[in-house]
Amino acid sequence: MQGVDIVGFLQQLPQFVIPILFAITVHEVAHGWVAKHCGDPTAAFAGRLTLNPLKHIDPVGTVIVPLALILFTGFAFGWAKPVPVAFNNLNKPRRDMILVAVAGPISNLAMALGWALLGSVTQALGGFDALVGQWVLGMCVWGIQINVILAVFNLLPIPPLDGGRVLAGLLPPRMASVLDGIEPFGFMIVVLLMVTGTLWVLLDPLRFFFIDLFWAIARFG
Repeated sequence: MQGVDIVGFLQQLPQFVIPILFAITVHEVAHGWVAKHCGDPTAAFAGRLTLNPLKHIDPVGTVIVPLALILFTGFAFGWAKPVPVAFNNLNKPRRDMILVAVAGPISNLAMALGWALLGSVTQALGGFDALVGQWVLGMCVWGIQINVILAVFNLLPIPPLDGGRVLAGLLPPRMASVLDGIEPFGFMIVVLLMVTGTLWVLLDPLRFFFIDLFWAIARFG
């Protein structure tokens, strides 16, 4: 653990936990909500259209991985239990698959905007307690970063990520079937990209674009 700032990590932990719970919960609910309105009530029947984070927490993706990453790298990333979607139940499966998939990243960008607006308002109300204000601003910083990373990561065109679902819906059926065949290896591909450093090369242009945008809205320096 040499070089790891345990004290700093523990101080930031509460500011980190709230945004990531909201980020992953709303992301999954967005998938299920759009699926329901497109004809598939599977998520609703499974009790997953709820903002109760306990219904969505994955012990590894929601707890272990995010805490380890923020502790050792300073970056925040995680995932929740995927909301079940029966694509055959959708009214127009290929079109609606795109809508269901893109709902997650869009919800994360909307939450990043919400955190940015909260940061702007918090600074405008600079007269209230300084300690509370700094704590809220710290949470806004994490909220923007976490949601932007989740959005751009999930837009990677690798199944089973949301971007892979979107691409499969856009491709001709034969090519979409080939892409679907990659899904069992999707996680290994992501890990390989992460280990080689290629993942951030792919994500950083879009990540920095959105972070700069929301930083400007929040009026962060």
